[in-house]
Amino acid sequence: MSKKILEILIERFPEAIVETHSQFGDDTAVVAPAAWREVALFLRDDPRLAMNMFTDLCGVDYLDRGDSPRFEVVCHLRSVDKGHRVRIKARVGEEDGSGAELDSLVPVWKGANWFERETFDLMGIVFKGHPDLRRILMYPEFQGHPLRKDYEADRIQPLIPFRDVPGKLPPFGRDEGMSFGRQSHDFRDGDGARAERRNSNDEPGGDPSLEQS
Repeated sequence: MSKKILEILIERFPEAIVETHSQFGDDTAVVAPAAWREVALFLRDDPRLAMNMFTDLCGVDYLDRGDSPRFEVVCHLRSVDKGHRVRIKARVGEEDGSGAELDSLVPVWKGANWFERETFDLMGIVFKGHPDLRRILMYPEFQGHPLRKDYEADRIQPLIPFRDVPGKLPPFGRDEGMSFGRQSHDFRDGDGARAERRNSNDEPGGDPSLEQS
């Protein structure tokens, strides 16, 4: 039935459905940004589709993808009554991250509220018409959007200065606090020990029991 949903969307929005594909049971329609909310309303209200359950929304950064917009906004929907599901995507944003805007889906599904706030907070995608678009995970003074691929993976922004006390370990090692794909693997010495962490323990007042190998 999910493939039938794609056919219905193409029939109803022949200009707005940029492409469709199906893989591993995930049937997906890529929607022109200008038609994002209109397509969502149709998915919710058409009795053949009845997408009355908003499941998820997130952003994906395709830095250096080329001539396509840099970001994708991905939304998963399900019909409780019909038992089918569909995924819709929209591509927005210039290569430098500017212009990443899309209509909010909160007027369609109230459950999109915090998901859009998270995507704005971590990816910098602006949802026009959102009733309360502000950070939800990072603090208000935070600069930048930490899940963008051009955000420095080992950058830290403490809200207050770290305490300067003898033997205090650094807040994170270079292998911590970032996804596996963005880790640096040159932080270990020849014996495989965490060089940064061990050097901290060698300072007066350090605790050798905290050394990791």
